[in-house]
Amino acid sequence: MQPRLGALLHNRDFDLYWLGVVCSEIGTRGTFLVNLLHVYFLTGSTLQVGFVGLFQAAALLVLSPLGGALADRVDRRRLLQAAQSVSLMASLVLAILTLADVVAAWHVYLTVLINASAATFDGPARLALIPALVPRDQLAHAFALINPSREVAVLIGGAVGGLLVAVAGPGAMYAVDAATYAVLVLVLAVLRVPRLKVDEDRPSLLRSIRDGLAFVRQRPIIGQLVSLDLSATLFGAWRVVLPALAIDVLQVGATGYGVLAAAPSAGALLGAAVVFRLIMNTPYGRIVLISTIAYGGSCVLFAQVSTLPFGFPLAIIAALAIGCSDAVATAIRHAVVQLETSDSIRGRVSSLYQMASRGGPALGDLNIGWLAGLLGPVSALTIGGFVPVAYAAGQWFLGTRVRTYGVREATS
Repeated sequence: MQPRLGALLHNRDFDLYWLGVVCSEIGTRGTFLVNLLHVYFLTGSTLQVGFVGLFQAAALLVLSPLGGALADRVDRRRLLQAAQSVSLMASLVLAILTLADVVAAWHVYLTVLINASAATFDGPARLALIPALVPRDQLAHAFALINPSREVAVLIGGAVGGLLVAVAGPGAMYAVDAATYAVLVLVLAVLRVPRLKVDEDRPSLLRSIRDGLAFVRQRPIIGQLVSLDLSATLFGAWRVVLPALAIDVLQVGATGYGVLAAAPSAGALLGAAVVFRLIMNTPYGRIVLISTIAYGGSCVLFAQVSTLPFGFPLAIIAALAIGCSDAVATAIRHAVVQLETSDSIRGRVSSLYQMASRGGPALGDLNIGWLAGLLGPVSALTIGGFVPVAYAAGQWFLGTRVRTYGVREATS
């Protein structure tokens, strides 16, 4: 493991890309958490906080297939630069409106829609670019490193966002977000990436999308991983109830919200260490199933401890467990999807997977936000957390393809 990790960290283009992604994610993830809190401040409604996820999901589900098809037809680096530039402008405008004190909830929703639309083109190209930067035998390590590194960005972004909101208001976070987009645009400009080999007689965009769907249908392991992801993200949507838990239940204010929002990312660091130890000898499928069960259980714990005496420190511990289990599952899922996919179709498959990995949390925000409006945030997250526990346990006992997916299959 150590020689492969050392070689990975001495890869100039991967290192630059990794640092650029982390910087961009600090702004992106911090801003999204501030979006949720901002809407809660503006409306006082958990249901309307869930609308943030609705607008995000609308863009991801409608545009993701197109983004994946383009990622297999054009220069992926240029596509990333264009998407990041669009998000830069959207966040800058929202910062100006907020700092001028003329912002309304619909401005936040519109910005989320624009950023999510850009992300549908950014996401597939971002994932598909990694195999062009590292050898195949280092790919699992690359995802094991870059996924929790993005969570480090959430750790920093969430903490910075909470502090900036407490000191200067949401507009300050939005301005920082715009600056971080600019950093990744500049990093992409200096990367040395092999040109994508494209068939001269390439089919139409619609045919390309259909080919991507057909490829996924022929790989049952991808579909089963997607279903596991959705069981967690559609129902274990902790982030949508976090403003209500922090402000109303735990009563820790914006700073406490930032700490709780960042805690899962700190847990992801532990998850990264766990992944590096497990991926050499443990069947990948079993890792995913166990970590999905742990994720659902951690969400239940997070909801329940918030009502107890000394709930804040206990909630931080539960949030750490959420991040750790999620990081382990995410790293393995991403690596397996890329390993099961050829480069010529990688963008399309990544886009379809993105519909679950990013659209799922967005729809989960609406799903659990609506349930929280009826039952309260504690009951809503408790009920939701049991779903991935039951679903992953079912896949384990039924002996699905995921359970039997091993190390040799992933590296051959």
